[in-house]
Order: sequence, then structure tokens, then C-alpha cells
Amino acid sequence: MADDRATRSFSQDRQKFVSILSGELMEIPEKSKLGKCRSVIEFEKLNRVGEGTYGIVYCARDTKSNKIVALKKMRMEKEKDGLPISGLREIDILLNIRHENIVEMKEVVVGKSLDSIFLVMEYCEQDLASLLDNMAAPFSESQVKCIMLQLCKGLRYLHENFIIHRDLKVSNLLMTDKGCVKIADFGLARKYGIPTKPMSPKVVTLWYRAPELLFGSKTHTTAIDIWSAGCIFGELLAHKPLLPGRSELHQIELTIQMFGTPNETIWPDFPQLPALEQFTLKQQPYNNIRHTFPWLSEPGIRLLNFLFMYDPLKRASAEDIIESSYFTEPPHPCEPEFMPSFPQHRLKRRQAEENPKEEVKPKLNDSFKDFGSSSSESATKKRKQSL
Repeated sequence: MADDRATRSFSQDRQKFVSILSGELMEIPEKSKLGKCRSVIEFEKLNRVGEGTYGIVYCARDTKSNKIVALKKMRMEKEKDGLPISGLREIDILLNIRHENIVEMKEVVVGKSLDSIFLVMEYCEQDLASLLDNMAAPFSESQVKCIMLQLCKGLRYLHENFIIHRDLKVSNLLMTDKGCVKIADFGLARKYGIPTKPMSPKVVTLWYRAPELLFGSKTHTTAIDIWSAGCIFGELLAHKPLLPGRSELHQIELTIQMFGTPNETIWPDFPQLPALEQFTLKQQPYNNIRHTFPWLSEPGIRLLNFLFMYDPLKRASAEDIIESSYFTEPPHPCEPEFMPSFPQHRLKRRQAEENPKEEVKPKLNDSFKDFGSSSSESATKKRKQSL
């Protein structure tokens, strides 16, 4: 009983602010509770489409404009005082960037309680992970070039504006039904300055993590995004993950197996990396890129090697990739509007995960009145389990 009273009291206090003048809790006027934000009740939920690093994503209809949008519900489970810093960073970054190859955030809306926050994003019909999981045949090389050019144009814009994404992977690349590729999920993104400040090396999904992070470097540069872009490039070409490590140690082993053993000659800062004190590396003097992609042209092999340079200072930039001769030789990149479109795959995979034994149609009349109490999925994605 006492616990119930404490819970009710805590819930009521969450609807109050502390007065600057008196230091006491004061009621928030009803008309001011949402500030300048709209209520999430103004959106009609259609279906759940994905889960990002720091939030669950839903497809919804804006009842005022009648437009389809994506609603990302921010995770607040462990927050007692305000928004999580990761959420604030994501909002700050997305509100201040605009590029055709980066998903656009339109506004922030709120639910009934102060810990129910949603980001309103433009809706994209599919993500590359779903396509790769469901396509009968791999993307053609012309289509891969189209995707990579769009990815690198978005990356170039981010890096020119001193932003590192820090979680590039195929599931964070969305595509509209007109073939426009957009970088999404900025939950781990950070702005950086010169000189760079130390950051945690525990970023980027394992399969796409650069070697400097695997070896414990706390210096983050735009080169970590370029390595991830290289892993995406290889995955699109091979129609399977390029370096699917099961642990950090296994990821290092796969990296060395593919690209050879790094040393001080090719990477001057390598001997000073913290993780090297914990184990001895297998010696392999050659890389296997040409063996892995025997059909790829010489410019394509050169580009892959440029993307996977061990030394971050020597690794390609987004601009270098865009200007590569690989994109000017046949087969030429296809135009975005000629990219394949399979929006049903995204919905099919989500339905199968949530209802494995029954056919489910998307709900078209479900409001967000009880949105905050949505239950978790019964099963997680196979891809996310591996990552």
C-alpha cells in the first residue's frame, strides 16, 4: 500500500517543476504541459517497423497533414531527470542538418507523461537489411554503385559538418520507393572538434567496427565511418556480411584474415594501441580482398583497399570514394528511380517476428492514446542477435 502511494506521489511529481524563486514543486498549467510540441495523439499508429539504438520506430499518419511519417519513441527506462544525453544529441544533430541522403527529422511530439517523447521522421518504405534478407538475387553491381554513391554523399555532408555517425550498417540505411538512400539512426552520432577529445571505443556495431576501435583507441575520426562504409560495400557485393564476428576477439581475427596483420610500417600509431597488451596477433602478411571478390575490376579492388586502410590517417575520405574511377567505368551506377523497390519485405519481416503463427494485417485505426505501454517483441531480429 505504501509502495502504491509512493508510486502515485512520484508520478504526480513528474508533472511538476521546481520553482526558481521558492525551491518548491509547482504545478504545470495544463495549457503549458506540452510546451510548443504537439501531442502524439494527433498521430494514428499504423504498424511497428523497426528498432534503433535508442528507440523503437513506428509508421504513423499525421492526422492534420494526412502524411505518413515515422515515429521514433525515445527510450526513457533508466532516466529519472529529463532526457537521456544520447537523445539530446540525436535531436540536436538532426534538427540542424538537411541533406537528401540523410533521414529528415520534422519535429518532436510528446505523450501524456513527461517521459514519453517521440521524434517525427520522414518515412522510408524499406531498409537495406530487409532487402538483403529477402531478395532472391543480390543487388547488381550497377545498383551497388548507386547505393554507395548516395551513402558517401550523405557521409560527405556529415563529415563536412563535423559529425561522426558511429553506427553505420545496412539496417541503418533506409531507401524510399524512389530509390533514394538515407542514413538513419543518429543515437550514437557525435559532433567533434579539432583537436578531438577522447571518446569510448565501444561504438559501432561489431561487424562494422574499425580496427582502431577494436584495439581500444579513444580517438574517433571520420575514418571509423569510412571503415563501416567499406563493410557495407563488401556486404552489398557479396550479399552477406563481410566480417561477421561473434566477439571482439573473433572480429579481430576475421579482420586480420581478410586484410593481413597490421604493423608499425603501415600504421605508425599501431604499437601504442591499448588492447595490444592483452594478446598476440596472428601473423598474416597478405590480404584476401582479391580472393574474396575475384570478379571485381581493378578500380574496384583499389577502392576496397583504400576503404580498408589500417591507418585511419591514410584511409579514404567520402570525397575520395565519390571521385573514384570505379564509379565511372562500366557498369555505370543506375539512377535511383530505377532501383528495385520491395516495401512489402519490411512489413513481412516485422509481422513474422511479432506473430510467427498467424497472418496479421497492419492496423489502420489504432491511436497513440496508450502508446507508452506498448509491449516488447516476442523475438528479436536474427541479424541483431548476431550483431
